[in-house]
Amino acid sequence: MKNKIKFLMDGLEFEADEGTTILQSAMENDIYIPHLCYNSQLKPYGACRLCLVENADGRLITSCENQVEEGMEIKTHGTKLNRVKKMLISLLISNHEKNCLSCTQSDNCKLQEAASYFQVDENELENLRQSVKDVPRDESNPFFIRDLKKCILCGICVQVCGDIMGVNAIDFGFRGYDTRITTFGDKDILESNCVSCGECVEACPVGALVSRNSLTPSREVKTICPYCGVGCGIYLGIRGSEIVSVRGDPDNLVNPGKLCVKGRFAYEFINHPQRLKKPLIKKQGEFEEVEWDEALDLIADKFSKYSGEEFAAIASAKCTNEENYLLQSSPGG
Repeated sequence: MKNKIKFLMDGLEFEADEGTTILQSAMENDIYIPHLCYNSQLKPYGACRLCLVENADGRLITSCENQVEEGMEIKTHGTKLNRVKKMLISLLISNHEKNCLSCTQSDNCKLQEAASYFQVDENELENLRQSVKDVPRDESNPFFIRDLKKCILCGICVQVCGDIMGVNAIDFGFRGYDTRITTFGDKDILESNCVSCGECVEACPVGALVSRNSLTPSREVKTICPYCGVGCGIYLGIRGSEIVSVRGDPDNLVNPGKLCVKGRFAYEFINHPQRLKKPLIKKQGEFEEVEWDEALDLIADKFSKYSGEEFAAIASAKCTNEENYLLQSSPGG
């Protein structure tokens, strides 16, 4: 059992487990500290500096990297701190393509959220603004789009691709003002070793990586991915009667939030007009829809005519591991 640590944040006393970072503690207690590069599944990176807080000595420290200490006094806002953080967010926005109304990430953009929090004024950016990078959008991947004009170089996508997925399809490339996230040889993402898992899309805090079919769901339903026998936990995003998005369940022990390309993107078949919704039985050379009881009775009758080595079955990768085990271990299997 971890030791409990007491500390002050904005004059209020809090308690946290030993080893907890300041940012984690703030989030657990519903205290908003703007941040862009933090991800609970990754080692703290400290790239954006927006999560700066002020300690009792007046030093500005990153809350994502520093742990709470016994008796620590922390300020999440103040004149000096707010001035520094507003300048940081202004510099990020100054060369950022700002088309928030048409950006599919608008409702879930941490850059927009932080800019609103610090009340960044458009007029204040004029002295900082240079030209937006002239980098063409990469639309080669069938499932998501990369728009580096909106990239803030937080590095989350690089960390996720390398540290979590072990693919290393992308990394930082070039230098100085020309620095950007790139593939080997600066080729399109489809020509890289990307496996289209979409983990980088899920982790991106801005609109640099967005799903092609990105609609905001009105509700979510917790369930299990039907594509294979692994049993990954997912949340289906529902709008009306249609599935519009899928995300991994971070609390599921099987996949802790991670998904493959099929689990994340291959859900359109569910609402496809040609999808079979009832069993089909061939009668007089034509397939006819029947109820499940009739279909199962027919299967049972056919199976009863065979035994031992006369019986053969074809399993499916979409069955659970337990179902496939029962099939192969059944009499004659």
